[in-house]
Amino acid sequence: MLRTLPAAALALTLACGQVHAQDWPQRTVTVVVPFIAGSTPDSITRIVAERLQARLNQAFVVENKAGASGNTGTAAVAKAAPDGHTLGVSIVGPLVINAMLFAKMPYDTAKDIAPVTILAAQPSILVTNPSVGAASVPDLLGLMERDPDNFTYGSIGRGSLSHLAMASLAAKARAKLVHLPFPGSPAAVTALLRGDVQVAVLPAASVVPHGRDGKLKMLAVTSPQRSPLLPELPTLQEAGVAGVEADAWVGLIAPAGTPPATLARIHKEAVAVLAEAEVAEKLAPQFMTPVGNTPDQFRAVLKQEHDRWAPIIEAAGIKAE
Repeated sequence: MLRTLPAAALALTLACGQVHAQDWPQRTVTVVVPFIAGSTPDSITRIVAERLQARLNQAFVVENKAGASGNTGTAAVAKAAPDGHTLGVSIVGPLVINAMLFAKMPYDTAKDIAPVTILAAQPSILVTNPSVGAASVPDLLGLMERDPDNFTYGSIGRGSLSHLAMASLAAKARAKLVHLPFPGSPAAVTALLRGDVQVAVLPAASVVPHGRDGKLKMLAVTSPQRSPLLPELPTLQEAGVAGVEADAWVGLIAPAGTPPATLARIHKEAVAVLAEAEVAEKLAPQFMTPVGNTPDQFRAVLKQEHDRWAPIIEAAGIKAE
């Protein structure tokens, strides 16, 4: 009889966990965004939170906690009570890249964060000022290799995905280029339009209108496959450049220690929302497509991002300012 008690206790614990998960959410859910209101992660979060609220008949409140390149808000999620009522969204910077840039981090992604699912992804675009005269990616790399002094590239911040992608492309062209970081996409695009910088890798939503007006030249997307929203643009892989993938994805996260059954329920509901046609329609103007992968697939993406960018960061000696 005594030998059966541990098994009975385990069964009871699992049953209680399942009941708790079925009851989630029991009160208002706060979703922390580590960037300002109006940013792409914020916009996506509000679309998903609105649909979760309607689906689950419980309030979902979006809270913006910007600062430290996304570390502040992501740390707030890591340190929250692991009960499913504080969630967050984050991106590759706070979850992967920042740990390689900052001397000290307020959390450890592997230990303190439970990945739930990647909500959506937006391709970045390799784009030039028309004066560059490159009709293709090989043309551009050839020009950079032959005359690097004529090129300055912009990004949306030191250590950002746009910085690392261009640093990787410059390395493939064996060219040392001057880098000008800007505080966001609008400033980087303005510099590109004025010719203050000649080339950049920037989020699709920030450059497509100018590209379609002929004010900028779009050469390729940085996603693994062509974007269904930009089917006319080849991938860098198709253009002969391997290993430079810079999708701007936004992932749903929870504090580590959140009960597995609760995490499974959160994942199930989030993926159901992402499958709604209305959500895809709202994401499309930002050139974002829903993803809805599994937690294990999300973890695999984090590892791939680390392995892709660590050599670039080390070779270029990139550190947070």
